[in-house]
Amino acid sequence: MHLKKAATVVLMLHSTEEEILAKACEAIYKFALKGEENKATLLELGAVEPLTKLITHEDKIVRRNATMIFGILASNSDVRKLLRELEVMSSVVAQLAPKEEVIIHEFASLCLANMSVEYTGKVQIFEHGGLEPLVRLLSSPDPDVKKNSIECIYNLVQDFQCRITLQELNAMPVILELLKSEYPIIQLLALKTLGVITNDKEARVMLRDSQGLDHLLKILEAKELNDLHVEALSVIANCLEDMDTMMLIQQTGSLKKLLSFAENSAIPDVQKNAAKAITKAAYDAENRKLFHEQEVEKCLVTLLGSENDGTKIAASQAISAMSENSGSKDFFNNQGIPQLVQLLKSDNEEVSEAAALALANLTTCNSINAKAAAKADGIDALINVLSSKRDGAVANAATVLTNMAMQEPLRASIQSHDIMHAIIGPLHSANTVMQSKAALTVAATACDVEARTEVRALFHNDIHSPIFLVCTYWWINLKHFQVFDPTHH
Repeated sequence: MHLKKAATVVLMLHSTEEEILAKACEAIYKFALKGEENKATLLELGAVEPLTKLITHEDKIVRRNATMIFGILASNSDVRKLLRELEVMSSVVAQLAPKEEVIIHEFASLCLANMSVEYTGKVQIFEHGGLEPLVRLLSSPDPDVKKNSIECIYNLVQDFQCRITLQELNAMPVILELLKSEYPIIQLLALKTLGVITNDKEARVMLRDSQGLDHLLKILEAKELNDLHVEALSVIANCLEDMDTMMLIQQTGSLKKLLSFAENSAIPDVQKNAAKAITKAAYDAENRKLFHEQEVEKCLVTLLGSENDGTKIAASQAISAMSENSGSKDFFNNQGIPQLVQLLKSDNEEVSEAAALALANLTTCNSINAKAAAKADGIDALINVLSSKRDGAVANAATVLTNMAMQEPLRASIQSHDIMHAIIGPLHSANTVMQSKAALTVAATACDVEARTEVRALFHNDIHSPIFLVCTYWWINLKHFQVFDPTHH
């Protein structure tokens, strides 16, 4: 249909005859299907305004054809803008009523799915009561209706108020039912929706009470569903924050399965998400205890050896979280610390920062781990990290060196690596956290006459704040080690 004919058909939308209206809508639908350019043309020809009246037409065929057009046209951002201005949302939502035929449900839900990609569209859908009929349509026998409805719901639940309403509608069981769909796109959208709503504690409880964990674990156990494993793990990660859920997973033997799955998966994003799930859960002391009983440390050490940088970072962060457990801290003495030291040398500075954080947590108040880090040639690697462009990496490395320097033999070794020259840069940093960590490192290492002489020589002409900060920590430190010498000012 060329432009002149399209203009004529658009004029036909103003007809009072139902047969003409139905045929005009059918022609416009076919025209709109052919691409974005045609959708823009229909907008320019003024087709949208008369169509908004036809979606509530008393004739079923006219109403159906008009709704089909809107389902297609709403993928165009300019059309969406005009639809919002014309306030047609209540008319579109009305097409989701149970009495309407499936094809109207399909295209009305498609229109809403398209409209929900923008914030204002979400607000209008919610305010016109769109969420309740969309939840009802998740049980539709038609897969396209299900797909459009769950996609729209996924967009809507990015907003907290929509999540609250979704809980009130008791939508959890029907969303979980979508995980059994034969269509991967429906399963994926259901998982993505669960990933958002289970950020709220109430939704996690509802998922647990609806046996949702069984559905999620079945997905993980199905190798043919590996495209869904990453999203399934994201939902499980949220659930592991809930102590009762964690206990349930542990009691049913599912936690061991989960760790084994993470350790043996060949998909980097799966391993990364599994480590992130462990990190999230490990912020709780009871969860850390359960993880330790299930020997999570072995899994994390395996993940440190991944070829994927994202997995290495996530595993290091999980070790940082688990190091709050004394048993875990002891485990990593022989397994884990040597691998983390190797990661300090990574070309990816984000990897070295995460490794340095893990080492900082593992060596704090733990002389055995500090020795293990030194034994793994950690001193040289840590001093090299002091020149990193990432402030966090420098601060973490300085903390590990401070922890090591609490022991005389390690302190001497650190001094022999020219620590004072390496620490000058961090001491002059504009980042006060990095500056204070570096100052503590100087305080911990400058504990003999020779080291103090070196410090005075390096900072003799420096009257700026870092040197005064260093001196403050230095004097406190000298008193702590009971080597305070009043003759050395």
